[in-house]
Amino acid sequence: MELKEQLSGVPGMLRPFKAYLREAGLEAGDQVVYYGCPGTCTPFIELLGFAVRDLPLEQVYVPYVNEAAAKAVRPVEGVGMQVSGDAVSLDPKVIVLMGGLSMPGVPVEKEAVQAAVAAHPGAKVVGICFMRMFQKMGWLDTFDFDLIIDAAIDPVKVWQ
Repeated sequence: MELKEQLSGVPGMLRPFKAYLREAGLEAGDQVVYYGCPGTCTPFIELLGFAVRDLPLEQVYVPYVNEAAAKAVRPVEGVGMQVSGDAVSLDPKVIVLMGGLSMPGVPVEKEAVQAAVAAHPGAKVVGICFMRMFQKMGWLDTFDFDLIIDAAIDPVKVWQ
C-alpha cells in the first residue's frame, strides 16, 4: 500500500471512509460490518456510521469477533448513530477492523480476527486505527486491507 493523502482532524477520518464506501460498488442494503472492542471502539464506530448515514447501507457492530452478538447500528433522532439492541445476521460486503482489536491486552487473538475475516470471502477489508497500531502490531502483513485510515491523537493537551 502507498500513502494516498494526508488529512487532519475528524473530517480527515470520515471523508475518505465515506468516499471509499461510495466508490466500492455497493448496492442498497449491503452490509458494512464493524469489528471492534466494546466501549473504546464503539463511539468511533458510531461516528463512522454517522458519516455514512445517508448511504443506503446496513451497518452492523460486532463486539470483538463475537458474530453471535452482532447488533444493528441505527440512527437515533436528535442523537446520531447508536448501536441498537437489534440482533442481525451477517453478510458483510465491507468488513471494518477497528485498531483497538490489535492493541495489547485485548481479549482477542489476531488469529480469531483472521478467522472472522476468512469466514466472509469476497468482503472488502478496511482498517481504521490510531497511532500506527496496525503497523506496530504486525497487522499490515496479516490482513489484505483495501483501505487503511490511520489517525493520530497526539499530542493530547489537558488544561485545568
